[in-house]
Amino acid sequence: MKKLVILSAFLSPYRSGAEAMVEEVSQRLSSEFDITIVTARLSRKLPKRDMLGGVKIIRVGFGISFDKWLYPFLAPLKVGDLKPDIIHAVLETFAGLALFFCRCHARKILTLQTTNRTFLKGVILRYPDIVTAISTDLVRIAEKLGRNDVILIPNGIDLTALKAACQNILKDSGCILFVGRLESMKGIDTLLHAFAKAIRGLDPAVHLRIVGGGSLLHSLQSLARELEIDHRVKFTGYITGSDIFVEYAKAEIFVGLSRSEALGNVFLEAQAAGCAVLATRVGGIPDIVLDQKTGILVPPDDIDAAAGELRRLLTDTSLRAKLSIAAQKNAENYGWDEVAKRYREVLRT
Repeated sequence: MKKLVILSAFLSPYRSGAEAMVEEVSQRLSSEFDITIVTARLSRKLPKRDMLGGVKIIRVGFGISFDKWLYPFLAPLKVGDLKPDIIHAVLETFAGLALFFCRCHARKILTLQTTNRTFLKGVILRYPDIVTAISTDLVRIAEKLGRNDVILIPNGIDLTALKAACQNILKDSGCILFVGRLESMKGIDTLLHAFAKAIRGLDPAVHLRIVGGGSLLHSLQSLARELEIDHRVKFTGYITGSDIFVEYAKAEIFVGLSRSEALGNVFLEAQAAGCAVLATRVGGIPDIVLDQKTGILVPPDDIDAAAGELRRLLTDTSLRAKLSIAAQKNAENYGWDEVAKRYREVLRT
């Protein structure tokens, strides 16, 4: 059985899209490869060694937030001790730099996961033997940096859990949902302005649920009050586990007006739950939200366009139904089992 070391600077409880890919795919391949994930410790509450199903976890660092900056230097030392056959770095920032410093004789694979970082990106992506990317936008970026052999493998979603959550839950009439970090790149300020314009004269039952935490929480709450929509907007905070699937199951419409997005797992999760999706035409979103087919796309930072399309979705039940059916069918292509199958082929190359 070949030894596979996965480099991922973050892991649960610091899980986002890239970390979901690491955790879900590694568990599905653990019977075929001897897998160890090397990650940053980041908290003294987290053990230095751990298990995730049949996957070994090694955390490097002192258990402080600064560990992420030390990770590119500490992780290669641990990799050298493990003597792997394959090293797979996921996310071209901290893990990608760590891979660059790994000089042991192993096949090296890098997965591109973000459009938000450019520092040393060209150097980092030219070093591995194989490069994969989660969206066509990232493939294009890699081509501009001189890498013309990138393999497209999108991230996935937990279709089984989402379907189970939706089975016995009815849609909440007038419920609009956003899920994500409360940061500038997510365009939540645009969402609040668009929501305020879209709901004028509509049923008072129409409401917006904003799920997630971040540095902009208080300023966004203030904006909701300024727009006089705070009675229709609920900031729930961060929701984890199966509870987040319940949020998708209840929502009729999912809106994410991102300014940048490598792919956007939340859009796939919303589609799988039968939400009509409104998103922006940026990054990898058009890979999964096909305009007027599996959702609706608008330009980023365009309040009027977003408000107009949101109002159309709120008032046109046949359009919502058409998009919901097509979206659910589209999401079927993005289960973690299928994603793991594609990584299996790459790892066996």
